[in-house]
Amino acid sequence: MIKNVISIIMGGGRGTRLYPLTKYRCKPAVPLAGKYRLVDIPISNCINSGCEQIYLLSQFNTASLHKHIRQTYKFDSFNNAFVDILAAEQTENGGQWYQGTADAVRKNMHHFERTGDGYLYLILSGDQLYQMNFADMVDAHIASGADITIAAKPMPRSEASSLGVMRVNSNLEITAFAEKPKDEKVIESFLIGEDLKKSLKNPNMEYCLASMGIYIFSQKVLEEAMGGDEMDFGKEIIPGLLKKKKLCSYIFDGYWEDIGTVGAFFNANLAITDDLPPFDFYAPEKIIYTHCRYLPGAKLNGSRVSHCNISDGSIINDSALERCVIGIRSIIRDGSSLKNVVMMGADFYESDLHDKLPPDVPPMGVGKNCRIENAIIDKNARIGDNCHLSPEGKPDKWEADGLYVRDGVLIVTKKAIIPANTKI
Repeated sequence: MIKNVISIIMGGGRGTRLYPLTKYRCKPAVPLAGKYRLVDIPISNCINSGCEQIYLLSQFNTASLHKHIRQTYKFDSFNNAFVDILAAEQTENGGQWYQGTADAVRKNMHHFERTGDGYLYLILSGDQLYQMNFADMVDAHIASGADITIAAKPMPRSEASSLGVMRVNSNLEITAFAEKPKDEKVIESFLIGEDLKKSLKNPNMEYCLASMGIYIFSQKVLEEAMGGDEMDFGKEIIPGLLKKKKLCSYIFDGYWEDIGTVGAFFNANLAITDDLPPFDFYAPEKIIYTHCRYLPGAKLNGSRVSHCNISDGSIINDSALERCVIGIRSIIRDGSSLKNVVMMGADFYESDLHDKLPPDVPPMGVGKNCRIENAIIDKNARIGDNCHLSPEGKPDKWEADGLYVRDGVLIVTKKAIIPANTKI
């Protein structure tokens, strides 16, 4: 059945919670862990699981996403694997933008390559960090005879009020949903039973089952559901099919993080520098694929580095780095100090072949004698000498030229120019 799985990755939202990282790009194209993009995670999970018919639905700020997909995912002509981008388009049936996840799938049903019955649709989010073998979820879907299977993550009771939670019976059939319940009695009714808790890594905690936004639909069920006008899977389609179709949960007790906010994105990146990171980019059987750039190794000239992830092509001169993720082609100059920093790097190296910069425009990268803490430095940013940058003392939503504070993190925007001697 794995060959009959059609994978659909949702990437069409505006990404307002990740702004200003989504100012010039869509969510799936946001750089991750120095050298990847967010979209590489669901695509790699699909490829590693044998689900190689992949559609990516896009809508806003798509240029960098399209370029990345075109440069990265090239399959040989001896199999049927592909990653196709389906952007919002005008047709004879209308020209509106996607109005939600279900609406995006509905408007693209005619594009999905399928002949006959028996296909399964695997619907995924484009902004989550996890490693899952979807073949196991497909097997569970078939074995249960489910019409729809929903991946569910056991989450602490304290987080139930911010999640969509479900109640299941002993056969893992879903009997009830609640969207972000606030009433403690309601939350109590959604707690996992003792029998199910025994199979979890930490059976002594109180858990609710939270939807991960990962669905498997049997072909006829999805095609029937797309005949309506509901706009969203999680809020309308799934609850509307409860007790009309057989809905089952698939329990996933591994690492999973929704990195749709600046704070979650920042913390997930810095967690990669831990001695035992929760997400393992080094697992040989769970490769995360991305664009091959043929860059030289990183160069650290007299620098002191502690708990850092430094990507290819970086040049770091006589600087001190602590708990940092340094992206491709990053340049950090003499005497600078970075702590808790995600630096996304650059798309190219500057050289004498480029036009000479005006005297008041610093070169790309971090200048000399800078102090930067708790910050995200987006791609191609220019930070002059003697800059001190930190969100400390600044309220959330604070903004200045090329600088934002979101979730307690200072963001230097893409292509920002921060003059020498700037103190924030």
